[in-house]
Order: sequence, then C-alpha cells, then structure tokens
Amino acid sequence: MDTETAIVILAAGQSSRLGQPKQLLPFKGKSLLLHIIQTAKKVSDQVFVIIGADNVRVQSNIKNADVKIVFNDKWEEGMASSIRCGLSVLKNEVPDLKSAIFMVCDQPFVTSDLLENLIREKDLSGKSIVASSYSEIAGTPVLFDESIFPELMELKGDIGARKIIAKSRDRLATVDFPLGNVDMDTAEDYKRLLAQKALM
Repeated sequence: MDTETAIVILAAGQSSRLGQPKQLLPFKGKSLLLHIIQTAKKVSDQVFVIIGADNVRVQSNIKNADVKIVFNDKWEEGMASSIRCGLSVLKNEVPDLKSAIFMVCDQPFVTSDLLENLIREKDLSGKSIVASSYSEIAGTPVLFDESIFPELMELKGDIGARKIIAKSRDRLATVDFPLGNVDMDTAEDYKRLLAQKALM
C-alpha cells in the first residue's frame, strides 16, 4: 500500500448529457463510483472523493466506503475547481504526500494494476507527470508529482489537467490503458458499457 501517493476521485459533475448522476449508475452490483472507490483503495489508504452535484444522494451511496468525502461548493465552475479543492485538502490531510493520482468516476475499466503502474513508472522514469494513454490521448487516471501542484492550483474552467499534460511532454511519461476511452457521458455510452461487460 502506497503511503506517499494519495488518490483523488473527481465526482462532482452534474452529468447533464446523461440525464442522471453517472456516479450512481449500476455497475457490477454496485454504483459506478463505489466500484471506482474500491479499486482506488487497493492502492492507497488515502482516497479522497470530491462531490458536488447531487451531493446528498452521492454521499449517501458512499458513506460506508471508508474514504474522505469532500464537498466542492464551486463544482459548477468545472473540473478545475474540483482539482483545486482536492489539492487544498490533501495539503492538510497527508503530511508525507509526494504525489497524487487524479481519477474521474466514469472510467469503469480502471484497475488497481493500472494505478500501481502509474506509481511505478514515476519511480522508473523520474518524470513528474505520468498519464494513462489511450486513443492517442494522455489523460486520466494521471499521477502528478508534488512539484506540479502549484500549476494545478492555477487551473480554471472545465478543461481539467489536460492543459498541463499537453504542454509537459518533457516532464511526461505514459502507461498504456486501451480501455481508457470508455466513459459515461451519454445514455448510449452506458448501454455500450453494459453490452461490453456482458461479453467479457
């Protein structure tokens, strides 16, 4: 269990295109968010979940998950606000923190092996950013060394951390995650997920 890497799960969005909270979509006998939480907890005992929209329902769903739940009262400003919110809490809660992995709540095929590979690749490469690679994208889950935290705190809007990743090729390593492009933005995405799961 890694003690110097915290995991922040970004779960504050409204899921407007989906029409219902993606955090609560059923997957493998539990909510999608709870599935993601259980995966993260296999890697770190410092797991923080940032909630916002539908916070009462979401918090009720994960209240027994033994994670730190953080309400982002600026969630409507976009994903960057949740990143800043998570980092602000980490600084106080995890004194030995050396790096943080940021995850979203709607990539159902994230595994604990992938998260461990991000940490391992940071140690092997010496790079300060290790992103997951899929469909020619470097994205989430993504690990940031503490040296990048000040840049993350400057993020605005709904772009998230991709702006920093895109301009950081010299500081970037990647880990293959072929199923990283499976996410839950629309009802059709969820239908495809269920069909894909049935074939696995």
